[in-house]
Amino acid sequence: MLSAGALCLLTWLGVLIDRVLGEPQRWHPLVGFGRMAQALEQTLNPDLNVAGGRGVFIPRLLGVLAWLVMVGVPTACAVALVLLLPRPLAWLVHALLLWFALGAQSLTEHIRPIATALLAGDLPAARQLTARIVSRDLTDADEAAVARAAVESALENGNDAIFGALFWFALAAGPGALAFRLANTLDAMWGYRTPRLLHFGWAAARIDDGLNWIPARLTALGYALCGNARTAWHCWQTQAAAWDSPNAGPVMASGAGSLQVLCGGAARYHGVMEARPPLGQGVAPTGPDVSRAMTLVSRAMVLWLCVQTLLCVILLTH
Repeated sequence: MLSAGALCLLTWLGVLIDRVLGEPQRWHPLVGFGRMAQALEQTLNPDLNVAGGRGVFIPRLLGVLAWLVMVGVPTACAVALVLLLPRPLAWLVHALLLWFALGAQSLTEHIRPIATALLAGDLPAARQLTARIVSRDLTDADEAAVARAAVESALENGNDAIFGALFWFALAAGPGALAFRLANTLDAMWGYRTPRLLHFGWAAARIDDGLNWIPARLTALGYALCGNARTAWHCWQTQAAAWDSPNAGPVMASGAGSLQVLCGGAARYHGVMEARPPLGQGVAPTGPDVSRAMTLVSRAMVLWLCVQTLLCVILLTH
């Protein structure tokens, strides 16, 4: 069990390692994890499921079992490791697990070049860079559509790649951050409402919603406090419920309101145009707003770390 002081110190250490090293460029553990998850899904969820040949219960049960294998086993190994190792090495493992779970530097490295391309008037490059991080079709998107996609991605991934990991690290140290990152990855792979994944990925989607419920609202609060708080709060309270995701809604509504830009609206996915509810308030985002979105995420992260440090100091002095 880590003390409040050790947890605070290791949080800063994990954030520092992420800032200096970013994500591994080669031999990334999540690449291997993703391949294993894909192979397991293809094995346990054959095409028979698409036709409904096994009903609902069996695919969902297999999805739960697959989730336990992919998340439960690595997390249990991490718990055993930090319990068996001597304290200095165990603390290092905690920090490295937080580094693994964090994606702050990676998010910056993906979003900032989009802003640079838009500011330079290089729309084709901006489209290509944005298409790497979103699932929507940007083939013929104009500047506003590209900037909107980038802003939305920055705000939503701020929760998934940063604040969710920090929250679960504060709650359950390294193994907690690891479990969150793996669960979030499975949701990104299995959580789609397609005929194939609707039932098999049900558990991955619902568990991720549960793990993200509190972090998403803390993220939304952080966005509000680091920008236009009144507009952020108004958008959060009036727009979030209309969004499909119970967690992305508060995060993106608050973030867009804080930035005073208008997001949401129509977007094309897999060749089909979807009419999404509006998010935020003001005008459509442009290149500078993409940079402002990342600045908002960074400020909220600093606020989180400062609040956590202050709480640790209070606990240590009482």
